[in-house]
Amino acid sequence: MLHLDTNLLIDLVTAGSPHIAVIRRWLRDGQELGTSAIAWSEFCNGPHSKLQKDAVAAVLEHRISEFTWQQAEQASRLFHYTGRKRGSHADCMIAAAAMVLGVTVATRNIADFERFVPHGLKLLPVPTR
Repeated sequence: MLHLDTNLLIDLVTAGSPHIAVIRRWLRDGQELGTSAIAWSEFCNGPHSKLQKDAVAAVLEHRISEFTWQQAEQASRLFHYTGRKRGSHADCMIAAAAMVLGVTVATRNIADFERFVPHGLKLLPVPTR
């Protein structure tokens, strides 16, 4: 399973996004897609319509993982391991959710997530072009 980061969820409702083709290819190849409750919350901040939000949930087949205490503790460890960077806690939480579940994070936000790889994150970088 691939957990989509917030930026790829946003791409699904962004007209003309080249990443829609990448996501379609994953689906065509039988890849299961999901996301963490953290990324879903960021996506729900919008702006988008209810119809767009429902469409993204349908693409994910509503595979939005709950955030658990184990993931919270892992996120805290990642926050400390990577220098306690201000504004990075949501990324720590998204990475921790994937790590605890044993899934890969797919993101265009490579710079913010590659620092978690040495700590066990499986990362699928999606080039911006």
